[in-house]
Amino acid sequence: MGEFIRLDAATGTSISAWHATPRQPARAGLVVLQEIFGVNAHIRGVADRLALPGYEVVAPALFDRVAPDTELGYGPEDLKRGIELKGQVPDDEALTYVAAAVDRLRARHGAAFPVGVVGFCWGGSLAYLAAAKLSIDAAVSYYGGQVPKYLDEGIKPVAPLLVHLGGRDGHIPAGPTADKLRVTAPGAEIYVHPQAGHGFNCEARPDYRPEEARYAMEVTLRFLDRRLSGPRRPPI
Repeated sequence: MGEFIRLDAATGTSISAWHATPRQPARAGLVVLQEIFGVNAHIRGVADRLALPGYEVVAPALFDRVAPDTELGYGPEDLKRGIELKGQVPDDEALTYVAAAVDRLRARHGAAFPVGVVGFCWGGSLAYLAAAKLSIDAAVSYYGGQVPKYLDEGIKPVAPLLVHLGGRDGHIPAGPTADKLRVTAPGAEIYVHPQAGHGFNCEARPDYRPEEARYAMEVTLRFLDRRLSGPRRPPI
């Protein structure tokens, strides 16, 4: 089990974050990025599970400046509130919190400590941006709704990238998005899960697909094992 800590962003804003540590010495760091529902039980659970194979994990509370301690469920009113809050946190601001989490991990373990980012939904979009704009060593994007927009804008990832898409996701056209990724991010690893919808990794959502979630996490852990072994990538 993890615990909440404080993070100080370069902008001077202080936010909370869930911090999960492994029992053994950390092999690398991970920043887990929330959906639009806050650092809720699902995101904390993901962070705790990712600590088990030896990662030190920080999940920043991206809504803290506008609505501290936000923790939403998955009903219609929760969705409405999450969309409202997301609209108050621009991408560039959210990335300062991601960077603060990365810096926190490297401050604890040294500048050469490899750090990856794993994000879901809104966090999946931010993971893609982090791969393009931050000095990280790997990024995993689960069904990031803004990824097609970023591709259209020509935003190219620099860090190694893994993307999970649901073939039945009503929010993200999986086929066209995968095609655009192959052009804009030719080195990206892309997995389209044909029977999965949006949010298929989350056990609290109607679209939860346990088999696809299990397989996607296996793929994710193999990717992270490859990309976060050894010294970090040169800074950008």
